Amino acid sequence: MKSNAITVNGVKLKMKPVILTLLIALVFIFNCAPLWAIDATRKVLPKGICFLHSEQRNLPVVKVTLLIKASPLNEPPEKAGLANLVSELLMEGTKTRSSDQISDEWEFIGAEVYISTNNDYTTMNLSVLKKDIAKGFELFSDILLNPTFPEAEIERRKDLIKGSLKQMEESPDYVAMRKFRETIYAQHPYGRSVEGTPETLDSIKREDIVAFYKTYYRPNNSILSIVGDITLEESIAFLNRSLSKWEEGKIPEERAFKISELPKTRIITIDRDLTQANIILGHLGIKRSNHDYYAVSVMNYILGGGGFASRLMERIRDDMGLAYDVHSFFTSDKDRGVFQVGVQTKNESAKRVIDVIVEELKKIQKEPVSDENLKDAKAYLTGSFPRRLDTMSKIARFLTMTEFYNLGIDYDRRYAEYIHSVTKEDVLMVSRKYLNPENYVLVIVADSKKTGISNKNND
Repeated sequence: MKSNAITVNGVKLKMKPVILTLLIALVFIFNCAPLWAIDATRKVLPKGICFLHSEQRNLPVVKVTLLIKASPLNEPPEKAGLANLVSELLMEGTKTRSSDQISDEWEFIGAEVYISTNNDYTTMNLSVLKKDIAKGFELFSDILLNPTFPEAEIERRKDLIKGSLKQMEESPDYVAMRKFRETIYAQHPYGRSVEGTPETLDSIKREDIVAFYKTYYRPNNSILSIVGDITLEESIAFLNRSLSKWEEGKIPEERAFKISELPKTRIITIDRDLTQANIILGHLGIKRSNHDYYAVSVMNYILGGGGFASRLMERIRDDMGLAYDVHSFFTSDKDRGVFQVGVQTKNESAKRVIDVIVEELKKIQKEPVSDENLKDAKAYLTGSFPRRLDTMSKIARFLTMTEFYNLGIDYDRRYAEYIHSVTKEDVLMVSRKYLNPENYVLVIVADSKKTGISNKNND
């Protein structure tokens, strides 16, 4: 049989036609269809719930993520922590089960349930074996539809949250972040702790909890994804049985919150007996819906989001040996997030490290990044993307996020295209547009005498 040749990296390889044809086919497939692409279905079910489904047969497990648009954005500031408190109380008793019974029944079938609230939404996550799916949906729907919010559990949960807040105040990282966000956001809900404060928790009554739950925990205010060893038809059948009594409600219009840019740099020092200065420098960022999101992602990778490959790490750690880690990132929320650089260094080197951070912010605004920088950033961002989808839990969460942020059911297929379309000119443009080395918030938790840095414009 005649052999043909093909050149790979400058080396000519001989092989039989059938092998060559197969190789070319494989290369074509791998380059044209992302291996991580999700086969998903989107439906809006009766009563308004947005439902996303992806059948994954590799394990006999089912993962469920329910996103409810209930967060600090929906609570009055004097009752900060209300949204989080509601979510933490869901498993503390229903009309037919006590909190102990709920815990025992989850444990008996080996299921995992996790409920949490962040700045933009609340999520309920379920992981259950396929053979126990009926029981899993029964319990899941019970805690969702029938919580009783017992008075004793409310007080117990408040005490636990207060204890946690007190403990977090011992962490310099937490203190720096809390003060940073308070300064950036002022009266915006993003500027306060999701858990609230001891004072705001004390102001929350049972009627507040019940009213918040009844207002926002509605199917027409939710996104539900089911991923795993279950067909679309099976999923819908379970939902029709377990959530049939979940009634729609009138959801209040979303409140608009004003966020103002700070007119000048603010330096805030918090004196602690520490050997290391905990530093955060940053300012307002962008919304997730911003069309420059992908160029910003590439730019930030080069600046400080790329670990050992980033400019900040190269200068501050590798060249100067002043920190073990330095990083930058943009948060991407429903409303405007933040840009921030975080680093820990010796008190005595804090000033120098801060100067270098500002120098690097200015540098990336002055001239285009190199071809190599751009290529490496794109390779990492696209190459690491499949890790967001390498478990069923991640897929379930990913589907709800793409829906919440209106990214589209095919976002997983289009992400690489968005990143590869970014040019050096785009990186330069967004660095000038979204980085502000002149006006920023700088928070330093450290031994102030040793840093030699004092508060500036700190009203």
